[in-house]
Amino acid sequence: MMQVLQGAQMLFVAFGALVLVPLLTGLDPNVALFGAGAGTLLFQVVTKRSVPIFLASSFAFIAPMMYGIQTWGVASTMGGLMMAGVVYVIMGGIIKVRGVGFIHRLLPPVVVGPVIMVIGLGLAPAAVNMAVGKTGGGDIQLIAHDTALWISAISLTVTITLSVFAKGILKLIPIVGGITAGYITSLGFGVIDFTPVIQASWLAVPNFTLPEFNINAVLFMIPVAIAPAVEHVGDILAISNVTGKDYLKKPGLHRTMAGDGIATIAASLVGAPPNTTYSEVTGAVMLTKAFNPVIMTWAAVTAIVLAFVGKLGAILQTIPVPVMGGIMILLFGSIATVGLNTLIRNQVDLHKARNLVIVAVTLVFGIGGMAFGIGEFSLQGVSLCGIVAILLNLILPQDLGETNMVDNAQIEDTEHL
Repeated sequence: MMQVLQGAQMLFVAFGALVLVPLLTGLDPNVALFGAGAGTLLFQVVTKRSVPIFLASSFAFIAPMMYGIQTWGVASTMGGLMMAGVVYVIMGGIIKVRGVGFIHRLLPPVVVGPVIMVIGLGLAPAAVNMAVGKTGGGDIQLIAHDTALWISAISLTVTITLSVFAKGILKLIPIVGGITAGYITSLGFGVIDFTPVIQASWLAVPNFTLPEFNINAVLFMIPVAIAPAVEHVGDILAISNVTGKDYLKKPGLHRTMAGDGIATIAASLVGAPPNTTYSEVTGAVMLTKAFNPVIMTWAAVTAIVLAFVGKLGAILQTIPVPVMGGIMILLFGSIATVGLNTLIRNQVDLHKARNLVIVAVTLVFGIGGMAFGIGEFSLQGVSLCGIVAILLNLILPQDLGETNMVDNAQIEDTEHL
C-alpha cells in the first residue's frame, strides 16, 4: 500500500508538466496521462525495471507539435513523432555497438546548446500572447487584456516563489502551484465556464488518435529528437548520482535510450505527446529516497487509471489561457537558459570562429523562422536549425580562423595600450 501511495505522489510531482504540454498543443490531457503511464511501463520492460524514473510529456516538442498540428493535423503530427521515437531506438542500437562517445561526437555542446535555446526562445511570442489573454498566435483576444494580466502575473509569481523559496516536496511542484493559484484567481474574475465539466462523464475512454504518415511531418519531426536525446543522457546520469548506481552500465544507456524511444512510439500511437524522462521526478526520488522502481510502476498505473476519468480532463481543459501563459514565460525562458548553461558548463569558447558561426547561424535560423523547401517539402524552426548545427559542426574545421582571431585580439590589446 505504501508503494501505491508513493507512486501517486510521484505522479503528482509530474502532473503539472505532464498536462501542460497537451493543453498548450491542443491535445487531450487524458490521452497524455495514458501515454505517460503506458510509456513508463514499456520503459520498465526494456530496462528490466531497474531505473526509478518516470516518463511523460516532453517540452522540447511543444513548438514543433504546435506547428505540425496546425499544418498537417494531429494524425500526421503523431506519425512524425513516432518516427522521432524510432530515431531514439536506432540511437540506442548505435550506442550499443559504438559506445556513448558517438552521441558526444555527433551532438557536442556547441550543437545542443543553441538548439535548446531555440526551443525556448522560439516559443516566447506564444507565451506573451497567452499571458495577455490571446491565443498562442495572437490573432484572437480570448480574455480581456487587463484581467488576463492579473491572472498571468499571479500564476507566474506563485510559480517563481515555489521554485525559489519553497522547501521539500513543494519545491518540486511549482507548475501545479502556479496553475492552482491562477485558476483560483480566474474563478474570482469569473472567466471560467464549467459547462464542459457538467456535461462530461465520470468515466470515459480518452480521445485516442491513430497516427498517419506524411513525409513532410516525418522529416520535420525527426531532427527535433536531437535535444531530448542529449537531455536523456543527462537525466540518466542524474538519477545514477541520486541512487548511487551506474545506469549507463546496467541496464546500459542503449537500453534506456531505446526504452525512451519505445515509450514515445507508444504515446504517438494513441495521440499523446512524446515521452521523456522527468527531472522533477528524479528530484522527488532524491528527496524521498524512494529508490525502488516498483514505485514508478504504480505511478504509471495511477496515470492510466486517471486517463479514464472524463471529468478530470474536462476540468483541465477549463484552465484559462492566461494561467498557462504566465507559467510559460518562466518555463520557456528556463528552457533557453538550459541551452545557455550547456555552452557555459562545457566551456564552449565563442572566441573560436567555428563555434561562433555554429551558434550564431543556429540561433538566427531557429528564432528568425528561416524556412527551406523543395517542392512540397519544407524545413523550418527547430528541425532546420538542428540539421544546420550538426552539418556545420561536421563540415567546419576544428581550427577555423583561430590564427586570425588571435592576431585580431593581439591588435586590440595593443590598441588599448
